[in-house]
Amino acid sequence: MTRILAIESSCDETSAAVVSGRADAPSLESLVILSQDVHRIFGGVVPEIASREHLTAVVPVVRQALADASRGFDDIDAIAVTHAPGLVGALLVGVSYAKALAQSLGKPVLGVHHMEGHLFATALEHPDAAPPFTALLVSGGHTLLLDVEAWGSYRLLGETRDDAAGEAFDKTAKLMGLPYPGGRHIEALAAQGESGRFKFSKPMLNGGQKPGDDDYYDFSFSGLKTAVLLAVRESEDLERDRPHIARGFQDALIATLVAKTIRGARALKRNRIVLGGGVACNRTLVDAMAAAASDAGARIFAPTPRLATDNAAMIGAAALFRFERGQRDGAALNAHSTLPIPGLVAATAAR
Repeated sequence: MTRILAIESSCDETSAAVVSGRADAPSLESLVILSQDVHRIFGGVVPEIASREHLTAVVPVVRQALADASRGFDDIDAIAVTHAPGLVGALLVGVSYAKALAQSLGKPVLGVHHMEGHLFATALEHPDAAPPFTALLVSGGHTLLLDVEAWGSYRLLGETRDDAAGEAFDKTAKLMGLPYPGGRHIEALAAQGESGRFKFSKPMLNGGQKPGDDDYYDFSFSGLKTAVLLAVRESEDLERDRPHIARGFQDALIATLVAKTIRGARALKRNRIVLGGGVACNRTLVDAMAAAASDAGARIFAPTPRLATDNAAMIGAAALFRFERGQRDGAALNAHSTLPIPGLVAATAAR
């Protein structure tokens, strides 16, 4: 049995976890997540502050993860760390610490792609969330629709051409005077709104689209954000209209995510759909996807909020797979703000 100490520091959560077992049967021994609430003051993540907070937190977070698992460094077979994508300064804290720790212990170190981690997160709670499946990864920085034929073999069906889904939630919340991060505030406000009072067009979703079109699986949320801005500006009573605007925005965004995902599942004949990323915390999205999946003869798997947000458990689960495949990184391991998921096939090859 392999035991991994995993570290995640790609944005504004400092996280460490101990994950053991095999790639097809990972076991979570401990998970510690320290969120940086300071960014709420600024309405978004400040990269320099995030890096400094990681520097302060990484050592105690790792120690707590080991203590919670009742393990010591001698019990660890390898150190895994997120090395891409994300805020470079934040990533460098985790990567530098992981390399130094691995060197001092004489253990191997593995760099893990953050979005591949999100693919593995659900499998920690649902063993049946295994390939083949259609995956929708929705976070503050990414919106990806993938066909996962097998672990390590990913076909890109579609992605956002501008704002990510989580980014759209955050920016829309800011337009309406809601706190950061905006996703949960938009969802709570939308629950009070009336469907159809403010009806926004579903972005990049129309009846004329057909397989092979460039926009058949792709997403775009910048126009939806602009439509909300205009609605806010034109409102004569924003306090009255705010819940209805939030409902219209969320309805349009979720309808697009669901429709594109179901398209992918039907086209590739997948009967399993896996959600990942921070936006997967949105219960309205999960419920809408579950209903559509049921109509398409598919099952949906979504992580609990603790594993949907950025966390080291998912990095450890992905690292088990990479470790079994023989991956070992050394002193040359570096941080990257952008990097394709390893094993990713170009979008044109999947259409």
